[in-house]
Amino acid sequence: FPVTIARMVGYNYRLSNLLAALGRSQLRDLPKRVQRRREHFRAYAEAFLELPGIKMQPEAQWGRSTRWLTCLTVDPKRAGIDREKIRKALEKKNIEARPIWKPMHLQPVFKGAEYYGRGVSDRLFRDGLCLPSGSGMSDSEREKVIEVFRGVEGDWEDRRGGGGGDGIVTGK
Repeated sequence: FPVTIARMVGYNYRLSNLLAALGRSQLRDLPKRVQRRREHFRAYAEAFLELPGIKMQPEAQWGRSTRWLTCLTVDPKRAGIDREKIRKALEKKNIEARPIWKPMHLQPVFKGAEYYGRGVSDRLFRDGLCLPSGSGMSDSEREKVIEVFRGVEGDWEDRRGGGGGDGIVTGK
């Protein structure tokens, strides 16, 4: 599956004058872009609310997320399917969804390095999925993602409608 692999440590903080000017010119559209991404998140959260084992990325009570990425986790035991089955179903319909980033301690460049974790990043990588949510995505494109996602065959078909979903709708 598609995942970013770090094979060497490196830094690249360069930004050309042209790219800096482009970025600065886009700042005036930032509130609209953030609002659009938040709309996508909200639509996904509402569409998946009753699906057991599907949990949307929560929003901190002390902040307001830009929803740069729309992420969720799939609990295979509760959902009856895993993240990869959903990702592959979307891929078959030419919809790109990606696992949440591979944790740094699992990257080849850090093989053998000390790791002070409790498995949270491993679980997020195993069960997490990033859905399409670009500010240029249309409502109809988003609805197609929802249709394919909800149509994935799995044990959750028998569990819908019982209020068992883990979806979180925030930031209305």
